[in-house]
Amino acid sequence: MNNKIFIIVEVPLIEAKYEVYIPISKKIHKVTAILAKAVSELSGGHYPVKQDATLYSKATGLPYDINLTVKDSDIRNGSEVILL
Repeated sequence: MNNKIFIIVEVPLIEAKYEVYIPISKKIHKVTAILAKAVSELSGGHYPVKQDATLYSKATGLPYDINLTVKDSDIRNGSEVILL
């Protein structure tokens, strides 16, 4: 699994956390869309899939640049992110 990393996604809207693997070669905006869809499915539809979903660093509180790839961001194995 050299092309994926393990992260923890916190979703405040539904008060839930998910442990997932994400691809490091995808851009942040693609990963955010994938995570939004996955969280919606995992929550039984309690999280509405939004086109403008944003991924934030839990450590800094800042949004990730949607044009960066995961490997070019500071997301690493074990990182915690927030999906809004």
